[in-house]
Amino acid sequence: MSRRPVIGIPTQTLQAIDGIPEGLPHSWVMNRRYYHAVTAVGAVPWMVPLLHDDLDTLREIYERLDGLLIAGGVDLHPSQFDEAPIPELGRTDEARDIVELQLVKWALEDGMPIFGLCRGLQVINVARGGSLHQDIAAQVPTAAKHDYFPTAGFARDHHAHTVTVPQWSILHAVYGATTFPVNSMHHQAIARLGEGLLASAHSPDGLIEAVETPGGHWVLGVQWHPEMFEETDPRTRQLFRSFIEASNSFGEAHRPPGVLAPR
Repeated sequence: MSRRPVIGIPTQTLQAIDGIPEGLPHSWVMNRRYYHAVTAVGAVPWMVPLLHDDLDTLREIYERLDGLLIAGGVDLHPSQFDEAPIPELGRTDEARDIVELQLVKWALEDGMPIFGLCRGLQVINVARGGSLHQDIAAQVPTAAKHDYFPTAGFARDHHAHTVTVPQWSILHAVYGATTFPVNSMHHQAIARLGEGLLASAHSPDGLIEAVETPGGHWVLGVQWHPEMFEETDPRTRQLFRSFIEASNSFGEAHRPPGVLAPR
């Protein structure tokens, strides 16, 4: 029997999302859509706890993964790219920042496939030394609206704008088009592109909406939330399937012969 690839999906701190007062015991949670999206295309999701103060255990978890999915969520703290917070900065999650940046750095070093969604795109960029606009409206006055949040009455699958992608990109290979619509639920965006990353999608106002790496390593970060379309759009499901296929290939290449259990 073949082994299904294991995909690590880091959690987030409940208090960072809901503003639960500090001092109470923390819980780690994550939207189930991310786990369903990878399960639907043949992978085994692994909820990664935010062991930011126990990197030895975090590394042991990492060694058992075949791919890494970094999900959406709260803002990255600007200290991670050497900036002071501006008033428009939203809630942050220091433990999540530390864990996700470390996992992405390990995966980039090892060639493990990485799929970053919304915040995940930003994590990949910061892990490579890039920076972010802490708030698009405050720092990029020429930009269009990108914060179509459900809390403001917008559906999570609302097509907010289009993106344009180059023909060499993973996105073009999957979608078979240079332009297609996406949803948009973010108020931060890439400012300085990280070292070794290629911008592989732009919104009509010029903001970077996706990044990849050259050389065949399956790394893709997108600024939208494709997990909202995985069940209804065959092309989006194929995008997740492409990630899982790359993760399976990585796992087979790094797993000892005959071993079906996690490496």
